[in-house]
Amino acid sequence: MTMVERFLKQTTFTSQEDYKKNLQFIIPEHFNFAYDVMDVWAEEQPDKLALLWTSDQNEEIRFTFKDLKEQTDQTASYFQQLGIGHGDMVMLILKRRYEFWLSILALHKLGAVAIPATHMLTKKDIVYRNERASIKAIICVNDAYVTEQIHQAMPDSPSVKTLIAVANDYQSVNDDNYTVPEGFHNWHTEWAKAPQFVRPQHVNENSDTMLMYFTSGTSGEPKMVAHDFLYALGHLTTGVFWHNLKEDSIHLTVADTGWGKAVWGKLYGQWFAGAVVFVFDHEKFTADKMLRQMEKYHITSFCAPPTVYRFMIREDFSKYDLSSLRYCTTAGEALNPAVFDKFYELTGIKLMEGFGQTETTMTLGTMPWVTPKPGSMGLPNPQYDIDLVKADGTRCEDGEKGEIIIRTDKRKPIGLFKEYYRDEELTKNAWHDGAYHTGDMAWRDEDGYYWFVGRIDDVIKSSGYRIGPFEVESALMTHPAVVECAITGVPDDIRGMVVKATVVLGKEWKDKAGDDLVKELQQHVKRVTAPYKYPRIIEFVDELPKTISGKIRRVEIRENDKKKK
Repeated sequence: MTMVERFLKQTTFTSQEDYKKNLQFIIPEHFNFAYDVMDVWAEEQPDKLALLWTSDQNEEIRFTFKDLKEQTDQTASYFQQLGIGHGDMVMLILKRRYEFWLSILALHKLGAVAIPATHMLTKKDIVYRNERASIKAIICVNDAYVTEQIHQAMPDSPSVKTLIAVANDYQSVNDDNYTVPEGFHNWHTEWAKAPQFVRPQHVNENSDTMLMYFTSGTSGEPKMVAHDFLYALGHLTTGVFWHNLKEDSIHLTVADTGWGKAVWGKLYGQWFAGAVVFVFDHEKFTADKMLRQMEKYHITSFCAPPTVYRFMIREDFSKYDLSSLRYCTTAGEALNPAVFDKFYELTGIKLMEGFGQTETTMTLGTMPWVTPKPGSMGLPNPQYDIDLVKADGTRCEDGEKGEIIIRTDKRKPIGLFKEYYRDEELTKNAWHDGAYHTGDMAWRDEDGYYWFVGRIDDVIKSSGYRIGPFEVESALMTHPAVVECAITGVPDDIRGMVVKATVVLGKEWKDKAGDDLVKELQQHVKRVTAPYKYPRIIEFVDELPKTISGKIRRVEIRENDKKKK
């Protein structure tokens, strides 16, 4: 019996109709991805390559399924020794280090909750997360910036009991002088000493929380998206069908482990398929480096946000041998048809789009049996009951713009989140009357394909990142020059969108409006919040457009920007 046969009644599909009619999950009573998928692979195909980790320092480590079982058991035992167990909240700030995979699978084995996070968080961001989620332990890279922000956050983080540092580069592990900051456990000296792992008697219910992400909204601080243990099962369709992976596939998804896209493309779905997860650990993305890796390691399947493809197609493809590449997918933002066409011209491969949120697995997508329409999000994944509704709640006709919703009156789909943790009001605002409201706008064509319009609530997607205007506005407002401001997204050929700040200055600053102040405000935002959020464009104005009730009309700013072009 194949791995997929254990979890699906029918495992191959020939058409969207067939898929819609016959997609049916087999749900174990206490499903745990680490035990029920990874350890089963280790038992049945111990020597099969599972994870191929490389770095921009020319390092390479290969993990078979047997290696992963042994090392995730070891990691689980190590965590147990440090008092981590069922239901404990553990934040992972591990960039693309292979310890991320060991840690998250080990946490699954203990029934603990993994909270992946980006290495760009500031002290303020970390304190907020520690407080909101009552985080007990943080496992992070031994990077001077990361450890310093954590260290500064500790006086305001009483729930945090344990800090563990993982070497930021592997040369240093063999260095006799290698140290970790005070207050941190040293993974590399302690991990190997953990005793043999004993599986806890009861690990989890399907409804227990397995994974949480903090996600940006437009108002207020980031929300906590809580996923249950069936979320991993929900990604079976992501890897097996959307990515079209087989046991001989070598799959590369471009994503830092702090973002939800990492578990979409570098973990659950890929290992249901039995594919090799390829990781390229790099500090700074360049298209050339990425293409060189794809050539060197004979990557067969590739997934990246449109931004990455936009950079790639600017390279001279005749310099690379990409003959191993069979299948490519994209998600994270809308894809320009021009990028689709150029990539197809260069490779003969049609990009297959997918759409979902931090709150879901893939809800719309272009499956292998579907002809892609460049720029379209694809067709509904029958795992979800998708609909398109107008503001008054009535269904949209073809061609009408509306909000994408997921109907949940009959059942909660596998892969849909549990709740916004500790925020009943927010959960009810998004999930009510038998439907989860995505907040994303689209229209549907006569063939049933969906086309993305934008966020109802103005979230900006830039280079694959989701940026909430409120967070950037809050950061700008802490500068003494800024009286008020509005953050909007401006279309950009490279990044999809860039952040623009429309700023009203205080009287004493008005005569200083110019390039120097622009740079100062940009640097200020980089210091206060994660650097990727800074506004690349700043415009100084006397006043902001507002509604009668005093709310800023970002839509008017965007419309005025369009007129200027």
